[in-house]
Amino acid sequence: MPDGEKRVVVVDDSALQCAFFKRFLEERYPGKVRVETYTDPKQALVALSPDVHLLLLDWEMPEMDGKRVLQQAVRQGVNPKRIIVTSAHPADRLHEVFDATGCLCVIEKNEPEQQAAFLQILDSLMRR
Repeated sequence: MPDGEKRVVVVDDSALQCAFFKRFLEERYPGKVRVETYTDPKQALVALSPDVHLLLLDWEMPEMDGKRVLQQAVRQGVNPKRIIVTSAHPADRLHEVFDATGCLCVIEKNEPEQQAAFLQILDSLMRR
């Protein structure tokens, strides 16, 4: 990986959502990120390691939900403070499920106020 480039991994069963995040991140942080996308969480787990700067993780996936992926990612050395869980569920439901996990944050994908907070969190994380 080129010097200074941050490894970002997106895990979402929607190929469209993966493509959106990849394009968005590469355009927002040109030359600063290398984005990998996975629609199969099991394939993503094979690729995860402590060098992940950011893991964007969908909660609802058919074969393996995001909470199980998060737990396994942490066991593989991914810093939980580098994991953002995304979902279409309301934020209060996300907090009920993920508060004890130690992840950086949970974001409701379709809520404009949550999206604004998401951008602030991303910008802060990418400066580190």
